[in-house]
Amino acid sequence: MTELTQPTGHEEALRALPREDGSAPRALVLGATGYIGGRLTPRLLNAGYRVRALARDAARAASFPWGAECEIVEGSADDADAVAEAMADADVVYYLIHSMTAGKGFEESDERAATTVADAAAKAGVRRIVYLGGLHPEDAKLSPHLRSRVRVGEIFLESGVPSLVLQAGVVIGSGSASFEMIRHLTDVLPYMPAPKWVRNRIQPIAVRDVLHYLLGAARVDADVNRAVDIGGPDVLRYGQMMNGYALEAGLRQRAIAALPVLTPGLASHWVNLVTPVPRSIARPLVASLQNECIVKDHAIDDLIPKPEGGLTPYRKAVAMALGRVDADTIETSWQDAEVSGAPSDPLPSDPDWAGRTVFTDTRKLKTAAPVDGLWRVIIGIGGSNGWYSSKFLWAVRGWMDRLVGGVGLRRGRRSKVEARVGDAIDFWRVEAVEEPGRATDSSPASGGLLRLRAEMKVPGEAWLELRALPDGDGSRYEQRAVFFPRGLLGRLYWLGVLPFHGFIFAGMAARITDAAAVPVETVAPAAGAPGADSEAAAVA
Repeated sequence: MTELTQPTGHEEALRALPREDGSAPRALVLGATGYIGGRLTPRLLNAGYRVRALARDAARAASFPWGAECEIVEGSADDADAVAEAMADADVVYYLIHSMTAGKGFEESDERAATTVADAAAKAGVRRIVYLGGLHPEDAKLSPHLRSRVRVGEIFLESGVPSLVLQAGVVIGSGSASFEMIRHLTDVLPYMPAPKWVRNRIQPIAVRDVLHYLLGAARVDADVNRAVDIGGPDVLRYGQMMNGYALEAGLRQRAIAALPVLTPGLASHWVNLVTPVPRSIARPLVASLQNECIVKDHAIDDLIPKPEGGLTPYRKAVAMALGRVDADTIETSWQDAEVSGAPSDPLPSDPDWAGRTVFTDTRKLKTAAPVDGLWRVIIGIGGSNGWYSSKFLWAVRGWMDRLVGGVGLRRGRRSKVEARVGDAIDFWRVEAVEEPGRATDSSPASGGLLRLRAEMKVPGEAWLELRALPDGDGSRYEQRAVFFPRGLLGRLYWLGVLPFHGFIFAGMAARITDAAAVPVETVAPAAGAPGADSEAAAVA
């Protein structure tokens, strides 16, 4: 497991309290592959808990650095059977699921999942439920997303299982959506027309302090059943947060003009336009800023002691987040949140294509570079490293996707040098990663595979496979784009983009191999695409 920043879970005040029989307590984490859950899980392991994760995709959970150290149950929070299985023998349940990217009907979906979990926890005799909700004013009209979070907290408090609902302010940390929104707005715009809510007071909290309170929540007395506010030491206006970021990033402070005409909908479109944060995530973030959200009392201090050295000031949290970004050591990121409505089924195996229409584009190149060298280029593709072909055409495709409500090309990636199942890479999602194996006395060298599933808006389902295979003294690069069209529109879409594939996919294959080493031999060249085996086939 990678080295963790504070809290690590080894702190004495956060260590697991053994059961009466002396055995380690069991923690069940729902949302373990999310931004907070992906950081909390390894710290729970460090603290001495036996950890079980309920995840929609077991392979994705297993790909995390901590995946081999915890038990994984595949299923969703609204699947009563899966929840009951995961809940067995659990002492504390962490509910870290939210609906930031959910579509219509998310409030009903949230309530249904919370009710399923609350009922299962009561039947299983769980000792405590810990839920991370949102800081909010008491007497104000809340946004639908914030209202839903409040309702989920109420369901747990009414469940009969002692529950602690931690209501957090804006979370600041490397990879958090709130931090990325502040960062990109401030980086891009020297002058900023902004909604009037930039004058509202809010109380941000560092992600490390959120993790501290989550770990401490498992040790709270059994009779505690309540909601408490958590926030950092600074109460700031949103405009002050942006200029605080500017100072830490070495930028000039920005002029900010509050405009009453920018509604949450218009503001989310504006965020979607100038930052990588898509509208589906920007809208609930913007809506949550409509009211002043500050800690109403400090009841949390009577339940969980503050971290050693105190809570993290806002500018220090920003400085630490920037340090993690610069060092390319971001643990988890908003980028990897599931996209509502995006295809999630894996690529069918080739024999399953019989009787279906499928279009493919295949490229193969041989290079003198070793497999490891070629793999380093493949696994780092996308994000700031780019796609090794026409930047203009990729940028146009990204903007087209953003205009129709997609995630676009600027979502980027969590790390420049590694990828794991479930990671986002621009408008793709990592579906499979197979690291190349080195040759040994008992086995030959094996190749590497990176399979990406498209999350851009297309009339069908699309995948991109990149392989690094051993080939004599060098290696062979294989690239395959696969598209299953949906109806006539899907077929017309493929025909429409087919002329550009010669530029994009052929250039991509050539430059990837060139980045590893100068290609020395072309494998099976095809007419119209020099240096590549190009196939645009339809299998009926």
